[in-house]
Amino acid sequence: MRLFAIAASALALAAAAQPALAQDEATRKAIEAEYDSYLAPIFLDFHQNPELGFLENRTAAKMAAELKGAGLEVTTGVGGTGVVGMLKNGKGPTILIRADMDGLPVEEKSGLPYASKAKQVGEDGKEYPTMHACGHDTHITAMIATARRLVATKGQWSGTLMFVVQPAEEGVRGAKAMMEDGLYQRFGKPDYALAFHVAADLETGKVSASEGIQYSSSDSLDIMVPGIGTHGAAPHLGRDPVYIASQIVTALQSIDSREISPVKPVVVTVGSFHAGSKHNIISDEARLQVTVRANDEATREQVIATVERIAVNIGKAHGLPDNLPVKVLRGSGTPTTINDPALARRLNGALGKALGAGAVVPFQQQNMGAEDFTYFVGPDTGVPGYYFAVGGTTPERIAAAKAGGPPIAGHHSPLFQIAPRESVTLGARAMVAAVMDLAGKK
Repeated sequence: MRLFAIAASALALAAAAQPALAQDEATRKAIEAEYDSYLAPIFLDFHQNPELGFLENRTAAKMAAELKGAGLEVTTGVGGTGVVGMLKNGKGPTILIRADMDGLPVEEKSGLPYASKAKQVGEDGKEYPTMHACGHDTHITAMIATARRLVATKGQWSGTLMFVVQPAEEGVRGAKAMMEDGLYQRFGKPDYALAFHVAADLETGKVSASEGIQYSSSDSLDIMVPGIGTHGAAPHLGRDPVYIASQIVTALQSIDSREISPVKPVVVTVGSFHAGSKHNIISDEARLQVTVRANDEATREQVIATVERIAVNIGKAHGLPDNLPVKVLRGSGTPTTINDPALARRLNGALGKALGAGAVVPFQQQNMGAEDFTYFVGPDTGVPGYYFAVGGTTPERIAAAKAGGPPIAGHHSPLFQIAPRESVTLGARAMVAAVMDLAGKK
């Protein structure tokens, strides 16, 4: 099993064992009270009205109104539907706080009383059921809580906060679009960038962040497999793209086991296979949609090159002529998301002190999920980044699942659900604690 852990530092674990400070206890009470009195219906509204990437017009408008109402200077339409809220409060560091807001083309089957029944026409002109199947409704609600709390405590910190409401994270396109729209040129280059993701496999009350790699790279590949159409009863008169594409699907699974070192995690998943229109017609094309994941840039490029080599040559092996080659098209992608080690050690310690005993737990990369937050940080921008996970499932539900009860649904599942109050309030508390550590008045 390719499962590895990157333990939090001894400093962070020692801090996590300490009780929460009085100031942080006041923060907890204030944020939880505000969730009950103000934020709960906002979360429900976001959850029941999810929108797809670059089509988050209603969500963006609501976020802009909430940030403006909290006292921020707001700009809309950044990188498409992105929103930026600026909060200037004297001299000090500039800190970017990011939350993604897009939903997914998934029909919700969680059974929750507030489940989404929404539908939306996507960028391709087709209508889809939509769902917040990855918890982005949690992220934007927590951003509102964070902004309101930091406005209320302006006397305790000094600097500039840049609240970035990002579109289209699910297609790993939105962060890049905001950067290409001059995010740092227009609003200033931050000294730090912060973000979190709710995690269904982590229990509520816990946060976790790596001091290195947090998420894998991700690339979307489209494989176009041509064929020579003919009658299904006379396959020898044509070239069957369904059969050829099936051979490609099978062969791609050899990349992980035979092409890449077994100590380097790799995932190649064919998520979509479309071909044909009728039982007895051999079509003239099949299309595959593939996602590729890796944990370093060299492996990432090697895997993509190997996908192309395998696909093209299987086409040749099955007799496709030179004027009808298999084509591999590279779509959107994102590099690995890597936390700045020094910043992660510092903020893991700060969150341990703020959130109390046992709240900060060692980070484990349970899967090869990806994030486009990396476009805001790292060597290309010179901005140190800190991305952390916030527990989304109650200990009771986790215990019940371990005892043979309903399993905890993963992200992007139609059954996905998290505990909203616990997730939103802890995410906001952690973000406030991080800002206070970086910009708080000593």
